[in-house]
Amino acid sequence: MIVPLNIVSARSAYGIGWGTLALINAGLAQSKNRSGFLWWLTSLLLGPIATLLIVVLDPVQK
Repeated sequence: MIVPLNIVSARSAYGIGWGTLALINAGLAQSKNRSGFLWWLTSLLLGPIATLLIVVLDPVQK
């Protein structure tokens, strides 16, 4: 089966955007004293929902 080039490009762009969002979320989580790695993993699964959770949750007190 031959897949049109524009579909492949759209899928790869979607994946790059999702991965970039996960990295941004990891940085946001670390700025709120949370585990960047765990939030990176969570972001890979939940994407924008994880961003909302990070923004809404209060920072962890040290």
